[in-house]
Amino acid sequence: MSGVAGSVEELWNKWGDDLLGYATVLVGPDNAEDIVDDTVVKVLTMTDTAGDQRAFEKPYLFRMVLNQARMTHRSRSRRERREWSVSELPAHVELLADPTVRQAVGRLSVMQRAVLYLTYWEDLGPATVAARLDISEGSVKKHLARARGHLRKVLS
Repeated sequence: MSGVAGSVEELWNKWGDDLLGYATVLVGPDNAEDIVDDTVVKVLTMTDTAGDQRAFEKPYLFRMVLNQARMTHRSRSRRERREWSVSELPAHVELLADPTVRQAVGRLSVMQRAVLYLTYWEDLGPATVAARLDISEGSVKKHLARARGHLRKVLS
């Protein structure tokens, strides 16, 4: 059991801050830590990843956080019959200080927010975003274009 506890600590020390920042943008600060915790537990308890080091690398973990965020979002949407509240987005992001912008970003899908975050906050190119999210580069461009179009329409 001490080996698993060491793995959790190692994983958290290596990627915890990055994963927490990413999850905060996806689901808000109130749920981000739960999403990351659930992801780490899932990775460590999956039997098919026991010998697979890719499961402990950043792209795989980012994809797992995204999937966990999607499941959380779907669950909340079904339960509350409404979309996620944008008031939970991190206030420290200057662009999102304007409530109109926060509301517009909050109406994007989780995948569109993920692509926006990785493109603009992490300053990653489409190929890197695609690798990080395990989707095609075309999908990245599609989600980014749809997000930009929505934001342009709502904010102009």
